[in-house]
Amino acid sequence: MNRVQSYVENVLQPKIQGDGGWVEFVSLDGDNLTLVFRGECSKCLILDRCVDWIEQQIKSDLNKTVIVTAVRKKPYFQDV
Repeated sequence: MNRVQSYVENVLQPKIQGDGGWVEFVSLDGDNLTLVFRGECSKCLILDRCVDWIEQQIKSDLNKTVIVTAVRKKPYFQDV
């Protein structure tokens, strides 16, 4: 597990869960970080602010610049 994936899963995910959302690490290809947003995040009107915050947190804490691609997923029971 790389540093960015570990950071997303262990630091950012619990913070986002506090608001009813869920974020999943998908991939890191160079500086392009792909994350799946579920729960409340899947319908959030200000997800772009959260994405900006995630980019800032990773830059601040890991000293790595990333560009987050956000993929919204409906809750699992609505995916059918």
